[in-house]
Amino acid sequence: MIISLGIIALNEELYLPSILEDVLSQTFPHSQIDFVLIDSLSADNTKRIMESFREQYSSKFHNIRVLENAGKWQANGWNVFIDNAVGDILVKVDAHAHIPCDFIKRLIDTMEEGHFDVLGGKRPTILKENTKWSEILLEAENSLFGSGIAVFRTSDKPRFVKSVFHGAYRKEVFQKTGNFNERLRRTEDNEIHWRIRQKGFQIRYEPSIISYQYARPTLRKMMKQKFSNGYWIGKTFWICPRCLSLYHFAPVGFVGALILTGLFSFISAIPLISLIGLYGAFNFVNTLVSVIKNKKISQLVLFVLFPLLHVSYGVGTLLGFFAKHK
Repeated sequence: MIISLGIIALNEELYLPSILEDVLSQTFPHSQIDFVLIDSLSADNTKRIMESFREQYSSKFHNIRVLENAGKWQANGWNVFIDNAVGDILVKVDAHAHIPCDFIKRLIDTMEEGHFDVLGGKRPTILKENTKWSEILLEAENSLFGSGIAVFRTSDKPRFVKSVFHGAYRKEVFQKTGNFNERLRRTEDNEIHWRIRQKGFQIRYEPSIISYQYARPTLRKMMKQKFSNGYWIGKTFWICPRCLSLYHFAPVGFVGALILTGLFSFISAIPLISLIGLYGAFNFVNTLVSVIKNKKISQLVLFVLFPLLHVSYGVGTLLGFFAKHK
């Protein structure tokens, strides 16, 4: 059996070498891996790193190809991968990630044993560099209150789910479902997984299969990520509302409530004060849980970080609702 492994990268010269080392360390036979590296018009050394890897290790794999994603965005890049993959099973892995040495083998073995159409595992978030500040940001990212309740973040129970991260897909899934929607830039996985389910395929989650994503290293980058995620939730609402869940709209609900109660405060400040008080109490409890769990008083800073992340996401969604839709 040949499997196709795809990695898309845009200006990932810092993270790309480590994920390529992870691929080299895989226990799945390299001779059965069709490795597709896709550069999204990077302005740094990303493409050179890809080409150097191909030149050095092409004899160890079934094939290594370096292709160009002229559309630049993730959805466009994954379509380049799908259109050029030769494997029976396609495996998607982010450049901004780490995969254990048995990751591909466990994916393929589990998929074959269970005859699953689509399979993915648990995705904890980790740090590239450990500092006190980065540890606080990591806790904000890993916390249920900070980043949501997606199954691949939290569940330890195997089940059929709506979406997975770092998924493996049988080729016929895309043949029957079609490619990624290139109108979407941050929610392309939600949309295609919805279409996959609509076509009658099942998506399996197995928590014993673990891969990792690196957390954003600075508060600015994390807030920018949350804003962009929220923005594309807002835009996606007009394109494919059924591929989204209610929890995606919790931050914009909070921001909207702040705006409405703020406007109403000219008549009465009680609703605004009540909203802030209720959120503040919930925020404090979640912050305290993190402090106790990690035994680090420094994580009291989360009391400020949580609302910053929620408001960034919510404002992004609100602007996405009113953005021009193509």
